[in-house]
Amino acid sequence: MNKLKLRRDRYQTGSLKTEKRNTGDDLWVYRWREYRVDGTSTYRKKIVGPVTELRTKASAQKAVDGLKLKINATVSAVVSHTVTELIAHYIEVELGKGRHRVRVQQVYKHNLNDIILPRWGHYRLQDVVPNAVEDWLEEMPSAPATKTKVKGVFGTLFRHGMRHGWVASNPIAVVRGSSKRVATPVILTPVEIRAILGELSEPARTVTLLGAITGMRRGELFGLRWEDLDFERRTIHVVRSLVDQIEGKPKTETSRKPLPMTDDLAEALTMWREQTSYASSSDWVFASPQAFGKLPYWPDMLLRRHIIPAAKRLGIQKRIGWHTFRRTAASLLMSTGASVKTTQELMRHSTANITMELYAQAITDDKREAQNALAELIAGTAMLGTQSAQTGVLAN
Repeated sequence: MNKLKLRRDRYQTGSLKTEKRNTGDDLWVYRWREYRVDGTSTYRKKIVGPVTELRTKASAQKAVDGLKLKINATVSAVVSHTVTELIAHYIEVELGKGRHRVRVQQVYKHNLNDIILPRWGHYRLQDVVPNAVEDWLEEMPSAPATKTKVKGVFGTLFRHGMRHGWVASNPIAVVRGSSKRVATPVILTPVEIRAILGELSEPARTVTLLGAITGMRRGELFGLRWEDLDFERRTIHVVRSLVDQIEGKPKTETSRKPLPMTDDLAEALTMWREQTSYASSSDWVFASPQAFGKLPYWPDMLLRRHIIPAAKRLGIQKRIGWHTFRRTAASLLMSTGASVKTTQELMRHSTANITMELYAQAITDDKREAQNALAELIAGTAMLGTQSAQTGVLAN
């Protein structure tokens, strides 16, 4: 029996049983184990009442509920769980039951084991205070979005502790923080995308085209099977997502909505299907020959060996990742005049706020052009006014 189990067992529910008496009525008796500060314990018992008055166990149990609260409050004061123990319990109960996608499990375990545990692991839960957490996050040499993610995982950990009676409150709930981006997200221009596509060979070209036009996430792109593509109806069905070659469900319910397939995409995908050795309905669209078609290509391999070098050969110095194509698709959709609602549905964002946030922080060239047009209009009007004033046309 491990240390975590021993600690957990100290939260006693006690036992309620009847006790026969030689004289008088039988009694309901409540027994529990009481722990001392030095770690030793002793058994205690309390008479709840006679069976003649408390005729059912439920009625006797109700009478003892208040006593149980006092007992566990005392136990909580004596047995102080640490953040390390809570992390172990959370990983065992929440992440170990397959309730979350593989990628979510990876992110949570990384934040818990690699970031939170080294700093807070030895702390008792009641010693974790908001001000100290705020100072720690502020000093952390990470992007604001990363800090927000760490804070969110820390808060989830404490909510788990509250559900299991290990802690009375969540100190992370009042921790302040900001997720405002430090730098503007990278957006590719249509000219840059066309140039990169012209530098690529298959299958890097087709998967890049697919990502740039549909804005599909990395795991969704490489999780496609040929049976997910309906060429007749020009529809792409997002059924699964692959993370580190492990199959799982798409990110959200909204993510599972089908996408339209343009004629250009249909043509490119058809040509790729004619080239690949893995063209059966159940085959991966981007099946890897190195894995004999049993797995798709590794996304990062195609990115590092083909897409990024192609961009560098063209003199494109922007930092490119798979999410760059998704962000670019959302931004360019808006620049073509697509409504927020249409862009949201095509990107399969859960809320329009996400779509607007991307748009507001991107398309700087479009904003500059619009402002230049406005400046030209104003400057032209001002010049006309100046000339009129010089000829005495404008009245005072």
